[in-house]
Amino acid sequence: MFGSSIKLDKALLARVKRYADLAGYSSVEEFVTHALEKELAQLEEADSEEEIKKKLKGLGYIS
Repeated sequence: MFGSSIKLDKALLARVKRYADLAGYSSVEEFVTHALEKELAQLEEADSEEEIKKKLKGLGYIS
């Protein structure tokens, strides 16, 4: 790992911790890494930048 850190608000962090525990992850970091890799894999399937933008809009990341 690169030693980076990301700040999450307390309510979101509590939710992440809960689901990481329920899913059997060894840490919040492991859960977040897996979730991000899964989302990025979906975006990487796109054939063009325009298709990526459409996917991001569909997921609610951009408007």
